[in-house]
Amino acid sequence: MPSQDEIFSKVQEVLVDALGVDDDEVTLDATLAGDLGAESIDYLDIQFRLDKTFDTQIPREELFAEHVLSANSDYIKDGKVTPEGIEQLRETMPHADIDSFETDPRTENIPNLFTVQMIVNFLDRKLNGDAEVKAA
Repeated sequence: MPSQDEIFSKVQEVLVDALGVDDDEVTLDATLAGDLGAESIDYLDIQFRLDKTFDTQIPREELFAEHVLSANSDYIKDGKVTPEGIEQLRETMPHADIDSFETDPRTENIPNLFTVQMIVNFLDRKLNGDAEVKAA
């Protein structure tokens, strides 16, 4: 059972290779898109690299569960994620920092949920037996 530090080290290597960034840029609070320059196609590459590195299968809808908000029109109103949408994110993405997002739940902030810490949290749960990560 790898520690969070061991998981972070491997995630850092994956992101350096996948995104062509320096390892000092890959901090726990770095966002994939905003800080590391990831584009939508990169998320799939990252997922595949994580699968290979950690010898596991990670369904995209579990790690990057942004699709959950488009599943129900009640989850977004006037450019903001509704309380119902926030609750759905909490259920679907327990590995993400939903509390911080909730302080400014504009849809344009959704990419800020996808941080290095989120990936580490997800893998820690998955690899260390607390994989109650649900897909909507």
